[in-house]
Amino acid sequence: MNVTPASCTAESPLGVQPLLKWLYIATELVIAVLAIVGNILVCLAVRCNKRLRTYTNYFLVSMAVADILVGLLAIPSAVLTDLGRPHHNLPLCRVLLSILLVLTQSSILSLLAVAAERYMAILLPFQYQRIMSPRSTRLALLATWALGGLSGSVPLMDWQRQPADSNVCVFSCVVDMRYMVYFNFFCCLLLPLVAMSIIYGRIFLTVRHQLRSIAVAGGGSSGGGASREDEERESKEGEAESGSETSSTSAPASRPKPRTRPHRELQKATSLFLLLFLFMVCWMPIHLINCIMLLCPQCNVPMWLVLVAILLSHANSALNPILYAYRMRSFRQTLVRMWRQVRMSVGPKPQ
Repeated sequence: MNVTPASCTAESPLGVQPLLKWLYIATELVIAVLAIVGNILVCLAVRCNKRLRTYTNYFLVSMAVADILVGLLAIPSAVLTDLGRPHHNLPLCRVLLSILLVLTQSSILSLLAVAAERYMAILLPFQYQRIMSPRSTRLALLATWALGGLSGSVPLMDWQRQPADSNVCVFSCVVDMRYMVYFNFFCCLLLPLVAMSIIYGRIFLTVRHQLRSIAVAGGGSSGGGASREDEERESKEGEAESGSETSSTSAPASRPKPRTRPHRELQKATSLFLLLFLFMVCWMPIHLINCIMLLCPQCNVPMWLVLVAILLSHANSALNPILYAYRMRSFRQTLVRMWRQVRMSVGPKPQ
């Protein structure tokens, strides 16, 4: 989130026409509602379907919680600060501005945890069995939120600016752009994104190699190197992903098990990479604008472009549940089942 330094005045902190200002606020509120409702449904789906309670999905639930908080806290705070409020309360202003930073860092670290978990499950299956457990998953989740809170709270501690007008609370007037570019963007965003891109590249190459090996062997080996317990866990996840808990379960032997596991892993890795790609598309514009403002102070960035980039970054929280429902059949089927149960519970009772 950012505004041009020229707008650090109490008269017009956004520096835009009233019509554009209210259109921006209305769009933010719509995004907030969609983010809250959609991600609550994601959490309920995992709660209602035991087959969705996998290590991967626990990290996705952590992201969903962060997205819910974006709708509940970060977007209202963004609207207030983009309007220059609160007045005469700089400490509260910095807290509001740091909320979105904390949640963003927690989300990117959750994505990194998902990538690391998938990497171990596919490339290091025996180590995965030894390391991954409910306890280690809880510790990893705690670490993502602790590190996210620490890195996102840096402006509260030291890396901050003293605004010329203490009456106004505007992002670029309070948060040092050097923090946003050198620390938040280069260190806390770009480095994890590069690491995750490398991880998913290794995953895709490994799974493709497994599929080629299976094709050459005529389906005689799984190519995964997983233990029996890992195969059982993958079988459960595969049923959840493919929706085989429906009527198709009547002929489980129609598809050979060794052939399904690499295909399931490829489909899952593709869905998770799309989640990462969506995050990059939504957040890159505002960070690039921050880079322009810091490295090219004489460049004039239109305010409407800044607002569009802000909306796009916030929209990521509302788009994630749509991606889950579109790409992951298990989530989609669980949501449909939940909807049918709600309709039956509120519908007219038979006489």
